[in-house]
Amino acid sequence: MQFKHPEILYALFALLIPIIVHLFQLRKFQTEKFTNVAFLKQVNLQTRKSAIIKKGLILLTRLLLLAAAIFAFAQPYTSKTNSLTTKTETVIYLDNSFSLQAKGTQGELFKRAIQDIITEVPEDENISIITNNQSFKNTSIKAIKNELLQLDYAANQLNYDAVLLKSKTLFSKNTNSIKNLIFISDFQEKENRFQLQTDSLIHVHAVALKPVNTNNISIDSVYISNTTATNIAINVRLKNTGIAIDNIPVSLLNNGKLIAKTAVALQGKALTSFTIPNNESINAEITIEDTQLAFDNSLFFNINKAAKINVLNISNTNTSYLQRIFTKTEFNYTNTKLNQLNYSVFDKQNLIILNELQEIPNALSTALHAFTNNGGFLIVIPKEDSTLSSYNNLLLPYSMAFNAKNASEKKITTINYSHPLYTNVFDKRVRNFQYPKVNSYYTFQTENASKVLQFEDARSFLANNNNVFVFASPLNSKHSNFTNSPLIVPTFYNIAKRSLQVPNLYYTIGKENSYDVAVTLNQDAILSLVKDEINTIPQQQYFNNKVSIITNETPNEAGIYAIKDKNETVENVSYNFDRAESNLVYQDISKLKNITTSDSITQLFNTLKSDSKINELWKWFVIFALVFLIIEMLILKYFK
Repeated sequence: MQFKHPEILYALFALLIPIIVHLFQLRKFQTEKFTNVAFLKQVNLQTRKSAIIKKGLILLTRLLLLAAAIFAFAQPYTSKTNSLTTKTETVIYLDNSFSLQAKGTQGELFKRAIQDIITEVPEDENISIITNNQSFKNTSIKAIKNELLQLDYAANQLNYDAVLLKSKTLFSKNTNSIKNLIFISDFQEKENRFQLQTDSLIHVHAVALKPVNTNNISIDSVYISNTTATNIAINVRLKNTGIAIDNIPVSLLNNGKLIAKTAVALQGKALTSFTIPNNESINAEITIEDTQLAFDNSLFFNINKAAKINVLNISNTNTSYLQRIFTKTEFNYTNTKLNQLNYSVFDKQNLIILNELQEIPNALSTALHAFTNNGGFLIVIPKEDSTLSSYNNLLLPYSMAFNAKNASEKKITTINYSHPLYTNVFDKRVRNFQYPKVNSYYTFQTENASKVLQFEDARSFLANNNNVFVFASPLNSKHSNFTNSPLIVPTFYNIAKRSLQVPNLYYTIGKENSYDVAVTLNQDAILSLVKDEINTIPQQQYFNNKVSIITNETPNEAGIYAIKDKNETVENVSYNFDRAESNLVYQDISKLKNITTSDSITQLFNTLKSDSKINELWKWFVIFALVFLIIEMLILKYFK
C-alpha cells in the first residue's frame, strides 16, 4: 500500500491523546457510609467491572475511528508500480510492411491493428508511434487518429535494431521513468530476425499478428532466357506458400492490353514462359489472381530499343579478338591507330581501350583524364617494351603506376567473384580450370586498386580503380594465352556493359538502383521519372553522352515510369516491390528472453493498464471511520 500524502501519517501520534485521557481519570470520588456494607460491596464490584469493559471498548473504537480518519486523509492506494511518482513513456512500432495485408480473423492484420490501437490507447495519453516510413512523436491518439486511419503499406521493413535505436531517440533521458517499447508485427522469418539487444531501461513488449491461413501465390521474378533475331523468350518464376494449386492463370499485358495467357500447376515453385517480338519496345505486366496478398500479384518490366555502346580501340597491332566480342548488334566498335586518332570523338565514346601502345603521348593522357573524369571507362593493355614514364604519367592519378617489367612466367589463378564485373557470370566458384598464363608482366607500384584477376603470388593481373581497368601484361599470343581463356569474353564484355549501364528489365523499390541513359541534355536540363500523376526527379549526374541515375527510396509505387527530358520521353524503366514479404513463414518469439509477448493488442494493453492501475483505498477508510463512530455511539447508549 502506498500513500498520496504520507506526511499526514504523523498525525497517528494523536492516538496517544485518548489513551492518556482513559488512563488518567481526573474525576474525584466521595466516601459515603452505610449500615449494610455487604450488599454495597457486591454492587460496587459489579459496577466497576462493567465500567472498565465499557471504557476499554470506547477507547478501542475511538482509536480505530481516529486512525481510519488519518489514513483516509493520507489517501492510500495500491499499484504494481509507483504510478503517481513515476512517469510512463510509450513508443509503438507498427509494422506496415506488405505481409500485413494477410487476413486475420477480423480483416487485414494491419488495418485491424490500427483499430485496436485507437480503441485501447486512451485518447489523451502521450505516445509516440513508428512505422516503416513514418513517425509520430510525443502526440496522442486524438491528435493523429485521422493520420493513422489513412496509413498505407510500405515497401520495405525497418530493421528491428534500427527500430530500437530510433525509439531511444523518442524516449526522454529520464532514467526514473517507465519506458515501454511495443512491437506490433507478424515477425516474418527473414535474415533480419527479431532478436534484440535490449536496454535495461526499456521494457520491450511484442504482439505477434498471425493470419488465419498462410497460403500465398506470388510472381517471384522475370528474366530473358533466350534471344533470337526475331523473338525474345521471357521466363516467369512463380512461388507458392501453402497448398498446391492445380491451375493458376498467368497473363501477359503490353501497354495494358492482353497479348498472351497461360495456366500453371504450382506446388512450391514453377516456371512458365512467353515469347515476345524482338527489336520492339515492350512495356509489359505479368499478372495472376490471388486473394491473400495483393502487392505480389503483378510484376512490371520493359524492354527499350537497344542503345548501342560506343567502344574505341586505339591500337597499332592486330586485335581481332575484340571484334568478335564487341558485335555490331550491341556495340559501335571502332578501331584506330594512334597516328590517326581524332580526339574530338572521345566525347561520344563510352569505352576506350589503349591496346599495347609503345608510348602514350602527353596530349592523349590529358584527353583520357578528362574522358574518365566525365564518366568514360578506360582499359589499358601495356606493350612488352612500353615506355613506362609515359604510361605512369597516365596511370599515377589512378594509383596504378607500373614498376619495371618482370620477364618470368606466371599463372593467373584467382578470380575475384565478388567483383561487380563477374556478377551472375559463374554458377559456382571454379577451383580447377586451365589457368591462363603470361610470359612477362609488370608489377604495380601500389596494390591499392581492386584486384579483379590475380597471379599465383597474389599480385594483380587485372586491377581496377573506379572506371579504369589496367592489365599487367600484353595480351597478344606471343606473351599470353589469356585471349584463348574463357575469361576473356565476360571480362571485356562486362567492362563495356558497365560503361553504359542500360536499364534492366526492372528494379526493386527501396534498394539502391543505378543505370545510365544515353542522352545529350541541354545546359541545366534534368531528367525526371513520370508515371500518371507521379513526377519524381531522381539523383543524377550528367556526362557528355549519358546521364547516370541513382534511385533509392523513390519512386515508391510499382509500375513503368517514363524517363523524360522535359516533355519528351527518352526511354522507360520499371520498378517493382521486393518479394521478400511474399513468404508467409513466421518466427516463434514466445521463447525470447527479456521480452513480454502477447497474443493480441487488446491483451497487451489490458496488461499494461493492470500494471499501472491505481486502486484508491481512502473511501474504505472513511467507511471504517463511520462504522467505528456508530459502534461507539451504540456502546455509549446500550452498554449497561
